[in-house]
Amino acid sequence: MTLDTREQAAPAESAPPRPTPRSVPLGRRMRREWQMYLFILPGLLFILLFAYVPLAGNIVAFQDFSAFRGIGGSAFVGLENFKALLTDSQLINALVNTLIISTLQIAFAFPAPIILALFLNSLLSERIKRVIQTIVYLPHFISWVVVISIWQKIFGGTGVIAELFNMVGVQGVNIMTNPETFKFLVVAQVVWKDVGWGTIIFFAAISAIPTELYESAAVDGAGSWRRMWHVTLPGMVPVISLLLILTVGNVLTVGFEQMLIQQPAVGANAAEVLDTFVYFRGIAGGDWGVAAAAGLLKGLIATFLVIAANKIAKRLGTGGLF
Repeated sequence: MTLDTREQAAPAESAPPRPTPRSVPLGRRMRREWQMYLFILPGLLFILLFAYVPLAGNIVAFQDFSAFRGIGGSAFVGLENFKALLTDSQLINALVNTLIISTLQIAFAFPAPIILALFLNSLLSERIKRVIQTIVYLPHFISWVVVISIWQKIFGGTGVIAELFNMVGVQGVNIMTNPETFKFLVVAQVVWKDVGWGTIIFFAAISAIPTELYESAAVDGAGSWRRMWHVTLPGMVPVISLLLILTVGNVLTVGFEQMLIQQPAVGANAAEVLDTFVYFRGIAGGDWGVAAAAGLLKGLIATFLVIAANKIAKRLGTGGLF
């Protein structure tokens, strides 16, 4: 065997592996791609200034805070504000109302856009589908002041429903001021306002499902209902799981503006929620420490709920948020 033959038979030395982007030091990447990081800088500064820097204000929850003395001049009281919360009957009432309304919203408002998306997806006419979708998502852009004014004209004491009851001899019907049905009224308002907007997200999830799955199901003899149950819904599960986790994280957050506008009509016992409690106790009442403690406690509970819901979703095999 000649030298040239031996050189050809010898295995060629493998080239050194090219560095992956993660193996390149961050400082070098920033110097090499400084233009891209410059584009990120405004958004990063916005988040830091308006999302993370205000978190330092949570120290008010541990102070006997006075707006005149400021954070530096207010005395620390430790956990006294949290102890006051545990014995506050108004907070208990606000917490109960918040949980009831949130539970009703998860039970009725959360599935509503899913059902509507499945219904619209079953329509054959694209024109009818677009018209219905446009009509139902327009209320999302209306402010709560206008929404409640519209509902007042329909369900109020001088509204259309009251007039219909007057015609059959039933006097004094005013659904908008009835504390017993107020929570269901709130959920109905949320469904009417946001069901169309939520449908857009689920439509995007449906459009990502491969058409081959529908064709295979049709070949196997599956009808429209079976295709929806075995193809469409499983394809929507990751998005449903993600949104459900976020909804569980916001279980202690009920529309502040919606509740604040309607509270004078039905009373605090029916319409007081955690957000309005913080507003009336802190901004309106000046008890900043207790209000900040309630807000901080709400944030901690929401964080725990998101982490717990994410772990449950992963164990069930539906994916998670992180």
